[in-house]
Amino acid sequence: MALDKLLENEAQSEIERIRAEAKGRADKIVADAQERAQTLLESRTRALESQRQAGLVRAKSAADLEMNAAQLSASESGLTQVYGLVNEYLGGISTAPEYRDILARLVVEARQAVPNAEAVEVNPADLGLGRILVQDIPVRENANITGGVRVIAQGGKSGITNTLAGRLERVKADLAPQINRLLAE
Repeated sequence: MALDKLLENEAQSEIERIRAEAKGRADKIVADAQERAQTLLESRTRALESQRQAGLVRAKSAADLEMNAAQLSASESGLTQVYGLVNEYLGGISTAPEYRDILARLVVEARQAVPNAEAVEVNPADLGLGRILVQDIPVRENANITGGVRVIAQGGKSGITNTLAGRLERVKADLAPQINRLLAE
């Protein structure tokens, strides 16, 4: 019987060793799986956080673009209103007491630019004033001239127009930042 007992003990030892080995492998497999799961979870968490941050950046950029577009639109609207008011004022400038001096300066500047002037053209409403200011060459009516003069040379082939509206048009780009700043205050 001692041999049976010895074989039984040896078999039991082998079974326990196999079970212990199997348990060790199972524990290792479970630990590896848990480690992979934790790594995957951390990786997904980082990816989601990156996506969230990117979404926040996109949303902020979109909001900034919308705000800039709204400011630009308001700025353009403000500029349009300001230039509309200025043009309205310029349309009635010929009734202002200082218009005579203004027209005189516009005539002098235009004639300096065209020294061989043959005629000066003014709005029909300004014809009398134009003839008082310019006496050495003919002064003619031109309904297309408002708030200024046109000096003609070389039989009408060359000339220069010097009007308040034309001057405003030339300085609009330079005035826009200053007007925008004033409108923003």
